Amino acid sequence: LGQRDRLPENRAGLHLEGLYICFPEGRFKVLTMSYDDGMEQDRRLVEIFNHHGIRGTFHLNGGLIKGRVPKEEWSTLYAGHEISCHTVFHPTIERSPIEQVALQLLEDRRELEQYAGYPVRGMSYPNGSHTKQIRDMLPYMGIEYGRIVGNSGDFSLPEDLYAWKPTCHHNHRLLELGRDFLSFNKPQYLIMLYVWGHSYEFDADGNWERMEEFCRMMAGDKDIWYATNIEYVDYMKAARALHFTVEGDKVFNPGASTVWITVNDVLFALPGGRLTELK
Repeated sequence: LGQRDRLPENRAGLHLEGLYICFPEGRFKVLTMSYDDGMEQDRRLVEIFNHHGIRGTFHLNGGLIKGRVPKEEWSTLYAGHEISCHTVFHPTIERSPIEQVALQLLEDRRELEQYAGYPVRGMSYPNGSHTKQIRDMLPYMGIEYGRIVGNSGDFSLPEDLYAWKPTCHHNHRLLELGRDFLSFNKPQYLIMLYVWGHSYEFDADGNWERMEEFCRMMAGDKDIWYATNIEYVDYMKAARALHFTVEGDKVFNPGASTVWITVNDVLFALPGGRLTELK
């Protein structure tokens, strides 16, 4: 190219090569927990989480009572965490007529919302059971993510929120993966540690100390955002909605919530509804 065909040096990718989306407060790691069935053992698990500042999501069945935390206590016990769907009666839904699956979800939402006091927008699949038809239906049911079972063994962010695979069950390399997560020190990446299970398993397996050690180890880290499942979903949706200029010198946040980015290692908080100059 001739000299007149070149971009001015001060305009060629001025900001873009060092512009990164962050988690809140500029963090680059997120820890989220996911526990099913709402059994009485949730009381002890929530107490451990709260003591160490760990936050997570509890997937409840609105139509089941035996061995469960009473509905009247949901809003207080799970305060600061997320209440999420797990179907009203916990069937293996891939074997059910699709109309019944829809009812299982909507009736669960209706029951949970009566006691939670807010829209319930996520779910975990009962018995890990799901199909593409079910997944495709969920957005029309007001459901914004679906957690499957299994262990990815890594810290990648979910590519498909309706087939959201956790990092590990709490009986699968929990402390090892926790140590690896803490030692990861490449802030150019966003990473997630997602732990799932059932609180009654700690009684059955006699290993409450494993979760206590894990939460003690993970607590209070300046690089970690402690989030519920739906908080992660909402934040990433807001981050993906940002509108940048081609120059990378201005950004408009059309949403209501603040999103954080770094530009050449300088942290910016982008308030909702505002145009921000990245200087």
